[in-house]
Amino acid sequence: MLLIRPSQMSDLDDLMAISHAVGRGMTSMPADEDAWREKLAASERAFSAEGCNDAVSTYFMVLEDSETGKVAGTTAIYTGIGLNKPFYSYKVSTLVSSSNDLEMTRQAKVLSMVNDYTGATEIGSLFLLPEYRQPGVGQFLSRARYLTLADFPERFGELVMAELRGWQDEQGHSPLWEHLGSKFFGIEFQDAVNTAALKGTQFISDLMPKYPIYIDLLPQAAREVIGKPHDSSAPALHMLKKEGFQFTGYVDLFDGGPSVQAPAQEIHTVRDSRTTSCRLSDQVDDGDELFMISNGQLNGYRMTLAPARLDSNGYLLISPETADALRLNGGEQARFIQFRRPASAQATVAA
Repeated sequence: MLLIRPSQMSDLDDLMAISHAVGRGMTSMPADEDAWREKLAASERAFSAEGCNDAVSTYFMVLEDSETGKVAGTTAIYTGIGLNKPFYSYKVSTLVSSSNDLEMTRQAKVLSMVNDYTGATEIGSLFLLPEYRQPGVGQFLSRARYLTLADFPERFGELVMAELRGWQDEQGHSPLWEHLGSKFFGIEFQDAVNTAALKGTQFISDLMPKYPIYIDLLPQAAREVIGKPHDSSAPALHMLKKEGFQFTGYVDLFDGGPSVQAPAQEIHTVRDSRTTSCRLSDQVDDGDELFMISNGQLNGYRMTLAPARLDSNGYLLISPETADALRLNGGEQARFIQFRRPASAQATVAA
């Protein structure tokens, strides 16, 4: 069984391996043990009673294969972005100018460096090892964050955003970086990513121009990737849009990857999930509907994807195996949302 739980210090070796598998461009998961130790310690505090009033928190969770104990993937929520170190984005906007003498009005797209997401909640660090990329697993890992938002709404901001990796070629080159960022920083793309991850963003404020950059003055290769996600991030963007996230013109400062946003309470999984009492049942099997289920308990938080049933009284019937994974004995409250119908039911509908 696959379950999602808060990360712990004993996951360090698995997380370092995942960092190497992620590749270039994900600033939240550098292959650095000290950075991981700091992140894991911050997450342990976030999932504690003491972390409730912290303006800046890291809720880092892992997908665990319960049969092997191996960490198969990661997912995270970051609160109060930009409050302890600046969170920079480019905002794509339009400047309009006109000339009476020429009887002409012109529009120009520009990139302006902004801090508009300061104080927002960010979802990120989504990664799944290739051997676990089976149908539905990536969606479960992504949507798990929304159940967490619904379980503990007082801990998260009203605006939720996600920043996706920008497009790179097969050699890992970012056209926007090569034609824009590198001109001001004079370092390689990955060096900039690592500096931002390990040392913060002060160097961006020090070296990037504060005035708008006219997009039309950039080479076509750079213009074409502004707001374009990395090939590996395109499915994640699709899932985000299905949840109600929208692109409003913000892109990553380094590679031009799109940022999307949504009010927390309007995210579909947050809005549509609900809580009820659980009951153990030996009758639940793989032919039943799949549900995402969380135990809603800050201490020992657990979430899984499992077959379940809603009975006539509104109770959620779960198997003893699911109850064990969630550390429930039966009778406790749990949050749930239907994930999808079993294959047999889908076939019946299609017919």
